[in-house]
Amino acid sequence: MDLLTFLVLTLSCLLLFSLWRQSSGRGKLPPGPTPLPIIGNILQIDVKNISQCLTNFSKVYGPVFTLYFGMKPTVVLHGYEAVKEALIDHGEEFSGRGSFPLAENINKGLGIIFSHGNRWKEIRRFSLTTLRNLGMGKRTIEDRVQEEAQCLVEELRRTNGAPCDPTFILGCAPCNVICSIIFQNRFDYKDQDFLNFLEKTNENVKILSSPWLQFCNAFPILLDYCPGSHNTVAKNLDHIKSYLLEKIKEHQESLDVTNPRDFIDYYLIKSKQENHNQHSIFTADNLATTVTDLFGAGTETTSTTLRYALLLLLKHPHVTAKVQEEIVFVIGQQRRPCMQDRSHMPYTDAMIHEVQRFIDLIPTNLPHAVTCDIKFRNYLIPKGTTVMTSLSSVLHDSKEFPNPETFDPGHFLDGNGNFKKSDYFMPFSAGKRMCAGEGLARMELFLFLTTVLQNFKLKPLVHPMDIDTTPVVNGFASVPPPYQLCFIPV
Repeated sequence: MDLLTFLVLTLSCLLLFSLWRQSSGRGKLPPGPTPLPIIGNILQIDVKNISQCLTNFSKVYGPVFTLYFGMKPTVVLHGYEAVKEALIDHGEEFSGRGSFPLAENINKGLGIIFSHGNRWKEIRRFSLTTLRNLGMGKRTIEDRVQEEAQCLVEELRRTNGAPCDPTFILGCAPCNVICSIIFQNRFDYKDQDFLNFLEKTNENVKILSSPWLQFCNAFPILLDYCPGSHNTVAKNLDHIKSYLLEKIKEHQESLDVTNPRDFIDYYLIKSKQENHNQHSIFTADNLATTVTDLFGAGTETTSTTLRYALLLLLKHPHVTAKVQEEIVFVIGQQRRPCMQDRSHMPYTDAMIHEVQRFIDLIPTNLPHAVTCDIKFRNYLIPKGTTVMTSLSSVLHDSKEFPNPETFDPGHFLDGNGNFKKSDYFMPFSAGKRMCAGEGLARMELFLFLTTVLQNFKLKPLVHPMDIDTTPVVNGFASVPPPYQLCFIPV
């Protein structure tokens, strides 16, 4: 048999196997566009704007449908009812972590974000308990955030009202809060190691949101054999992890089991307690990955939201004026903002909620998976199937939020100007896998933004009408375009 014949036969077998595999499962799974052999529906999906693609598919196939990214099916949930039914009403069954090949290659199932099963449950439970012990949701954490907010103000004052790109300044503040929780330390805003750390985290989010990475996650073989930006993600994470491993080593040498100082100390103590357990998850590798996860989730998401918030406030000066008027009325110019102020500041609270709704930071959420065979809306979803939940479809629901593509804090205000909660507000996801740091993120957004707006007027470099708020990438995350502004002291 010559080589050409062999290749033709091999390709034919692959095509037949692909067709059989896809058709054999489609009787159980929800409907969807017909996939092509091997490549699935990838040619029908605009990887530059997956959210809009999902909306278009939902108009044809309904709120629950199936897409094939390569040969693997992904069940897509579109709209509040479907997302709520899965993540909240059937939270346990939909609590698995879906396929994310790049993360799987790097993390090896460790950490808190991309782990599975009992390992995930145990490390999440430990992390939440430890964060509470360290003051999460309590006055002690609020004090740290308030102190960092003042450091942020001092750094912004050093710009002397000159044009500046706020990316790294706004990244430093939430990162320092996480640093103080993880290893009881904060950095100067000019510290080069600190800036390198932030730069690599920022770069990774952009790469993860690129069309190339969406393509690689559909065809994981590319990760092993093709050059590309996915290798940069791995190198950046190796750099970050190496830095954190040095911190862990320092903690091991100075550990006092009777007086834990931070998250790393609590973990090391737990690891010592589990020494007798050969199957313990509390290993050094898992600590490094978990801490990396906490940094990634707790730094870049909050700093991106802050950066987007300032851009939207530049675009909508009438909103900024109302927020600053409320700050002066409730807090004044001298006293530091505190979390108790939020209940007396409905417009500011509504503005922050609207920022999170409007920017749609993680449009399709992190992938979920079903932990068992489940009958869902008369469809049978096999155990392990990846599930994609469209948070965009919830946050931009036109019935709940009239004119959803318009930035309007009124979406979260009632007729009397009081703050109005919404079950559709899911920027942190929902259910068992919702963001573990939601409370901290919401505290940071309120205290950082009110403190900045208490101390500065925001001056754009162009007319507000000419400011573009369209994200530069919005695959994994919605990243705002780069911009500059002037912070004018009040």
